[in-house]
Amino acid sequence: MNTQNDKLFLITGATGNTGDTTVRLLLQRGHRVRAFVHRSDARSESLSAAGAEIVVGDLLDFHAVSSAMRGVTGAYFCYPINPGLLDATVIFAQAASEAGVKAVVNMSQISARREANSDAARQHWLGERLLDRTAMQTVHLRPTFFAEWLTWYWNYPGDEGVLRLPLGNGRHAPIAGKDQSYVIAAILENPEPHDRQIYPLYGPVEMDYYEIASAISQTLGIPVRYEPIDVATFAEALKAKQFPSHLVQHLSNVAVDYQNGIFAGTNNFIEVIGNKTPMTVEDYVNANKEAFTNDGLYAITSTPVHALPHLKRLIG
Repeated sequence: MNTQNDKLFLITGATGNTGDTTVRLLLQRGHRVRAFVHRSDARSESLSAAGAEIVVGDLLDFHAVSSAMRGVTGAYFCYPINPGLLDATVIFAQAASEAGVKAVVNMSQISARREANSDAARQHWLGERLLDRTAMQTVHLRPTFFAEWLTWYWNYPGDEGVLRLPLGNGRHAPIAGKDQSYVIAAILENPEPHDRQIYPLYGPVEMDYYEIASAISQTLGIPVRYEPIDVATFAEALKAKQFPSHLVQHLSNVAVDYQNGIFAGTNNFIEVIGNKTPMTVEDYVNANKEAFTNDGLYAITSTPVHALPHLKRLIG
């Protein structure tokens, strides 16, 4: 590893689906990496063992973010589906500008647009516009639904797998968080050609959920079915699990977006920008078989749902 590399990258959401692999890729390529995490745990300890500098803080704490920006060349901004996105974006932009950060890769979402009915999606669009007004080289990533959703909504009563979702006959090309990390790392290393670009990110194969269920079934060797439900049923089930209203409002509205084709499409950006062949659904399931042995965090069961004792933050 080149210990003389003068670049320092700040990765927020560093223990998440996109952040963890981004940290490791940049370290493997000889860069210095500062991992911004919400708490110290086994995941952050693993990143530290890999060579990352660990900073514990909150993206809504200006002084913590400002301190983390010192000496940073480029940064990755990733905020969970929680209230406070616009505040966090303002804090991030101001702290990065003051520190002289050259470039930022912003994790947005494919439903981000002015007319979005999801509060979170509309806030992502506003956050993009704010970052575009800075002097930094700025790139926005808009992924379709992550492949990780397949495990988050997975219901496994023991004899079959069930995906109960309000997505109708809509289609998308599931994309793994790890694959997106290759794009993030590549842009941070060479941001200039990508300045002010918006990149929708997709997996390699567009499918509907009947086809997704079939692919999972063939890979796991068990019956798997997709059971469409209506948005109201979906929302009530999430509320019964005591998920935050901000998250429920977002998921309910992007479900409608999905049915209307907002999440559909595919492209080759993972290969062209990230120099990585993206995982298919079958590849993802094969690599994460253990996750399909239990119900996912957001699983909608056919029986009454109960409140979870702990809620996990939904992060990229």
